[in-house]
Amino acid sequence: METIQDTAKKIKNLEIQGARNVAIATIGAIENVAAHTQTKTKSTFIKEISEAKRILFATRETEPLMRNAVRWIISQVEGNKSSRVEELSKIVSLSSRKFLEDLQFSMERIAEIGAKRIKSESAVLTHCHSSTVTCLLKKAVADGKTFEVICTETRPLFQGRKTAKEMLELGIKTTLIVDSAARHLMNKVGMVIVGSDAITSEGNVINKVGTSMMALAAHEARTPFYVVSELLKFDPATVYGDYEKIEERSPAEVWKDPPAKLVIRNPAFDVTRRDYIHGIICEEGIVSPHSIMEVVRRKYPWVFDQNW
Repeated sequence: METIQDTAKKIKNLEIQGARNVAIATIGAIENVAAHTQTKTKSTFIKEISEAKRILFATRETEPLMRNAVRWIISQVEGNKSSRVEELSKIVSLSSRKFLEDLQFSMERIAEIGAKRIKSESAVLTHCHSSTVTCLLKKAVADGKTFEVICTETRPLFQGRKTAKEMLELGIKTTLIVDSAARHLMNKVGMVIVGSDAITSEGNVINKVGTSMMALAAHEARTPFYVVSELLKFDPATVYGDYEKIEERSPAEVWKDPPAKLVIRNPAFDVTRRDYIHGIICEEGIVSPHSIMEVVRRKYPWVFDQNW
C-alpha cells in the first residue's frame, strides 16, 4: 500500500492537480497494487484493491472522474469468472490500459470539436488549469488559428500561472490577470473556456472556485461561456439525491500567519448553474447542460449502476 499512500498524499497536497491527472495517477496506483499483490484468493484480492479505493477516494471530495475510473476497473474484476489472482491482476492491468486509452481518445476528440469554436484574431479567457483546455487550444494552434489567451491567476494557489506557461510554450500571446479583473476585460474576449471537476445530474458544473463568478460576468457581458469536460466527470451520486461536496482546504493557503481569531474560509470549488453555460464541449459534441444526463446514459450506461 506504499504506492497508494504516496499517491494519496500527492493528490491531497495538490502535487497532482487536475481531475484528469488525478484519475491517471489513481489508476496507476491501483494497477501497481494489483501487480504486486501477495493475496491468494479472489475475495482477499478484491478487499485489497477496495481498501486502496477507500484511501484514494478520501483524498478529494470532488473527483467523480477518478471515482468512476476506479469503480469501473474493480467491476471488471468482480464480474470476471476467474478466481486466480494472477489472472485478476491482468484484468486490472488490461482494464486500466483500456480506460486510459479511452480517456486519451476523449481528450483528443474534445480538442477537435472545441478548436472549431476558436476564432482567429480573437481572445479567449480561461480560469485555473485544465489539461483538456490546453489540449483544445493546442489543437486550435495546430489548425493555424492565431488568438490571444487571458489567464486568471486563480488564487490562492495560482494554478493560472501553470496555464500561462503552457500557453507561452505553445507560442500563444498570453496575458495574466488577477481574478477580480475578469469582468473588466470580459467585453474584450470572444469567449470563456473552463474545465470541470464534476457535472451534476441537473447539468450544473463544479469547478475551481471563482468559475461561477466568471460565468456570471460572462452572462452579464453576453460573452459565450463554455465548459470543456469528459462525460465521465458526471457524478452519478447526484442522480440519487446526494449533493456534490465542496472541499474546504487549509486556511494557511490563503494567509499563513493571520491575526488571532480571524476566520478564513477556503473553498476549493464552486457551482456554476447550467443557465450560464452556453454548452458543454465533450467527446459526444457540444451539448446543452440540460441534456447532459441523457448523453451520459447513452454513452456510459454503467455509470448509473447503484450497486457501486
